[in-house]
Amino acid sequence: MGEATEAAPSGTSSYAADLELAHEMADIAADIAMAHFLKARTRVKADRSLVTEADLAVERALADLLGRERPDDGLLAEELHQDTAGPRRMWVVDPIDHTNNYARGHRAFATLIALVEEGRPVVGVIAAPALRQRWWGARGLGAWADGEPMRVSSVDDVADAHLSFSQIEAWRELGRLEQLADLAGAVRWTFGSGGWLGQMGVADGTFDIALDSTGHVWDLAASQIIVEEAGGVFSDVEGRPSPDRGTAVVCNPRLHGEVLRRLARPAPAPASPEAR
Repeated sequence: MGEATEAAPSGTSSYAADLELAHEMADIAADIAMAHFLKARTRVKADRSLVTEADLAVERALADLLGRERPDDGLLAEELHQDTAGPRRMWVVDPIDHTNNYARGHRAFATLIALVEEGRPVVGVIAAPALRQRWWGARGLGAWADGEPMRVSSVDDVADAHLSFSQIEAWRELGRLEQLADLAGAVRWTFGSGGWLGQMGVADGTFDIALDSTGHVWDLAASQIIVEEAGGVFSDVEGRPSPDRGTAVVCNPRLHGEVLRRLARPAPAPASPEAR
């Protein structure tokens, strides 16, 4: 399906105008990202992640637009705008997510745009221009993929589930690699991707579970509102429904509790009397 550039279907939500602005932001980002694609200069940041000239150009353009259209709103973005002490309404942006893909010429990259109010995402747009796909949602307006409504699956047995996950080394650092391996062995099928691609698979019902062992708020906020509007559940590995906890467990509601239980670390064994 082609990339959608129109605003979401009309509704009574107070976020319709914000969603329209988020689409405008996504259009600008797509034009810049594609103009630089396959030729953007890249450098390695201190944390060993990559940043390209396209990341910086997208973020500057979106900051300029918000400065004109929403001067009272805050902006939190990955590269240039990391001041978290913002107002009640905060736009959260990842100018190009999956920058490693972008830098290597892989088409699975996206701009992630969210509006967060008092810590909760209320508008989200994920635009993947090289794939010609776009997903969006807003509180009270549902979840959409290229103009078609999305709904999570009704799979209710882990044995029948399709699971998306990545970054084995990060699951080891979390102390949950064994739990992840057991879960992966229990499901019907696994897919090796993290972030928005797997999460949007849950939102549209093609996956049932998507797991992320790492992630900043700009990686996760847009997905959260889209998944929730599609009828899914978004939390961290402890079950807290927040995009700023560093992990994500995204499922249909029938599986979420069971997945959290399977990923939980065992309680420490009580000390023996001799050790007391």
